[in-house]
Amino acid sequence: MIKRIGINTEISGTLEIRKEGGSIDIGNDCLIEGYVVCENETSKIRIGNNVYIGGSTVIDCAGSITVEDDVLISYHVTISDTDGHSTRLSVRKNDLQAFRQGKVDWGAIPIESIVIGRGAWIGARSIILKGISIGEGAIIGAGSVVTHDVPAWHVVAGNPARVIRKIEESEK
Repeated sequence: MIKRIGINTEISGTLEIRKEGGSIDIGNDCLIEGYVVCENETSKIRIGNNVYIGGSTVIDCAGSITVEDDVLISYHVTISDTDGHSTRLSVRKNDLQAFRQGKVDWGAIPIESIVIGRGAWIGARSIILKGISIGEGAIIGAGSVVTHDVPAWHVVAGNPARVIRKIEESEK
């Protein structure tokens, strides 16, 4: 289990690595108030410098989640690089017992990396789904469900999130 926590970083939330081999790497000058979890032995979470992760936020990683420098993630946000369960009932019906026994077959569940670009801001109660890339300086409106990549320097909001406007040079 690898956990690296940079200088001047405060953790009042929870960091959990559920399987040997998973890793959490947190940069300098961060405040982590949420729940950050690696689900399996190949899970890799990298959090850059000067990142805030708000209370009751969950970052759930079965593959790879990267949060670049200067990112603000508000409270009650959910970020997951997997659906967590198969869409097939014949597989899903056994999930409860597998979770209880710590024997989840992550190979049966789609996993796609997430990257949150430098300087992005994710509003409260937003959900970031698997396979999403959020561009540099992007803003995710509160309560949004992000189902597609977000371009750099754009504001998105809604369910599903859609582009509201471009962030002008004077706002950068």
